[in-house]
Amino acid sequence: MPPSLSVEPALVEDVFEPLGPDERTEPFVPSGPRDRAPPSPPAPATLAPAARSRRSASARALLPSAPTLFPWLARRFSPGELTVWAGPPSAVEPLLELLYVGSAQVRGNVSLLEGANRFHPYRLGELGRAFGVDATETVRRIRLARAFTAYQMVALVERWLREVRRHPPTLLVGHDLPALFTDDEIPPEEQAGLLRRIARDLAALLRRAERPLLLTLGPDGASRFPGLVDEGPRWFDYVTLERGPSSLRLRAMREDARLTLVAREAGQLGMERFGGGPSAGEVAAWDAPPRRTARRSRSA
Repeated sequence: MPPSLSVEPALVEDVFEPLGPDERTEPFVPSGPRDRAPPSPPAPATLAPAARSRRSASARALLPSAPTLFPWLARRFSPGELTVWAGPPSAVEPLLELLYVGSAQVRGNVSLLEGANRFHPYRLGELGRAFGVDATETVRRIRLARAFTAYQMVALVERWLREVRRHPPTLLVGHDLPALFTDDEIPPEEQAGLLRRIARDLAALLRRAERPLLLTLGPDGASRFPGLVDEGPRWFDYVTLERGPSSLRLRAMREDARLTLVAREAGQLGMERFGGGPSAGEVAAWDAPPRRTARRSRSA
């Protein structure tokens, strides 16, 4: 272990803090090669067995039953297991904010470990208000810890279980944890070793915490996170995200479930109003209500 990995406990023990309306972060404008389409998902054998229906069903309380997006997302989580979202920041980060708002609507609490320092509380509060949740309440239900170096990230993950026990969340989120491991001052072999250590610590965390964990990764997926597949937590689902000119396309590997979110003017109708063919993926406006379907899940 490199000497610089030694971090004083006082620097990381209490860094998960409830957010207030005065929190500020720099705006993020996605551009360049990071906005490529997401990579191919991992092999199906990576995912946990689909028979664990009881755990999957219990995860649905994470989010409200409407609009359509929330129950679709909720089916992608399972307590004590890992869900990965892979895609460019322009697709992942708006969906993360909707996830936080949905969690606040059902009075859930999120424990967020931020690796990319891209969190916008003012924007999140405004989004919550649009969904009928008080702006301060939306932000207050997130306990956030930011790391600014790779070694701080290692220390934070090590102590995440202590934070979970002191302030029990309903959902764990790690946003772009590998982002800090591209520093030229850290040799590549050391970067891989540190990330493998984080993967093992995340596996240990979920064995004890029994909470669903969401990790968001960039367009390169798990290839930027050595050890996540073979040493990390049990995977429950892998969701790829792709941003179009006026749409957001999601594909979940477990059930090969697909959802396309489209931006529409109020009152405008789309394909979901009339149904679709058996090979068509779901299409929904951002605020569309859930609709009944005769198509059964493959895991049912």
